[in-house]
Amino acid sequence: MKIALVQTTIIWEDKKSNILHFDKILATVDKNVDIIVFPEMFTTGFTMHPSNVAETMEGVTVNWMKEVAVTKNCAIAGSLVIEEQGGYFNRFLFIFPNGTIEYYDKRHLFTLAGEEKVYTPNLQTKTIIHYKDWKICPLICYDLRFPVYSRNVENYDVLLYVANWPKPRIQAWDILLKARAVENLSYVVAVNRVGNDANGLEYVGHSQAIDALGNYLIAPFENETIAYIELDKEKLLDTRNKLNFLNDKDNFILS
Repeated sequence: MKIALVQTTIIWEDKKSNILHFDKILATVDKNVDIIVFPEMFTTGFTMHPSNVAETMEGVTVNWMKEVAVTKNCAIAGSLVIEEQGGYFNRFLFIFPNGTIEYYDKRHLFTLAGEEKVYTPNLQTKTIIHYKDWKICPLICYDLRFPVYSRNVENYDVLLYVANWPKPRIQAWDILLKARAVENLSYVVAVNRVGNDANGLEYVGHSQAIDALGNYLIAPFENETIAYIELDKEKLLDTRNKLNFLNDKDNFILS
């Protein structure tokens, strides 16, 4: 499975300009890509003013993602601000090549920025996306710090993170992504943004891909670009069959 990691700047709370920017980026994407991944809140930046930018599941960004997925015959993924049933959600959308949608709402809201005050958390079980004989677990930014929730009890193959993770804590991002790969015997693919936002935060990317043993398949990088990784399921299964660490995992109840 070939994945394109789109590490990009984000224009603050300007969906129209961001979509125009992404259209230019997508024109350069390799053919035969299975998934194109954008960062967290990729059309707005990590805003705590959801009423300024929120849309429904029939909104401009969602319809654009559907169009791209169908036109390019690949899946499109990234998070955006969705308004639903009187609340706002930081929602990870996975659009299939036929335009159908699966989604995951961010569970762990970033209290340091007050995200929990304006967004509604996901209190349900994880979402596991089945795509081309792969099982993908989508998670968002701050979720990375909570290993119990991401524990591989579903036998997923890929942890897919999207983020707006700033420069002052980028070392933690690198460390925790490797830890999630090793402890879950899973591929980890993570897409972060670059540039600056309206809060004065700087982002240096460090999008990356890691195998189940903690080896970099794509080392962290800092420029605005598209990186590609082709994941090998046979290698993943071979690693799991040889090591069997997941067979010894603890049982727990998440509350």
